[in-house]
Amino acid sequence: MGKTGFYNSKFNQRSFPIAVITDHVTSDRNIGSLFRICDAFGVKELIICGLSEGLGRKGRQTSRSTENYVSHEYHDDTLTKIKELQTAGYKIISLEITEESIPLHMYKVPLNKPLALVIGDERYGVSDAVLSISDDVVHVEMYGQNSSMNVVQATNAALYELTRQLH
Repeated sequence: MGKTGFYNSKFNQRSFPIAVITDHVTSDRNIGSLFRICDAFGVKELIICGLSEGLGRKGRQTSRSTENYVSHEYHDDTLTKIKELQTAGYKIISLEITEESIPLHMYKVPLNKPLALVIGDERYGVSDAVLSISDDVVHVEMYGQNSSMNVVQATNAALYELTRQLH
């Protein structure tokens, strides 16, 4: 049996009815990584809120050109964009650890409507204002001593579970 490398792997391309919304994620490298994982998980769209500039040099390096084919848009205000998506029928799911959040592995993905996964600022997470209008709040269960993980790593885990259930 021969070795398969990432340059010649043949995965079935698929698109899922998921929009990833950033609530003031500002690190250029994190945004670049988000483009890359949105491509990897077949996300319909990346919506970048609270960042007025496009992707910088470090972000483009990290994204490995995925910003050229992942559908994306920039918005100043996260709340306005989320309300717009709610009106369009999206289920708003925020990824944040709160007293009421549901462990991701226990969350049942609705199969009859598009999803919007909201991820938050690298330091402060998803804002309270966004959490208050979210339909659901989920978190990645962690077992170590650290109480948080990088926003991109948490998004990876969340997209894996959401797409696994939708698949």
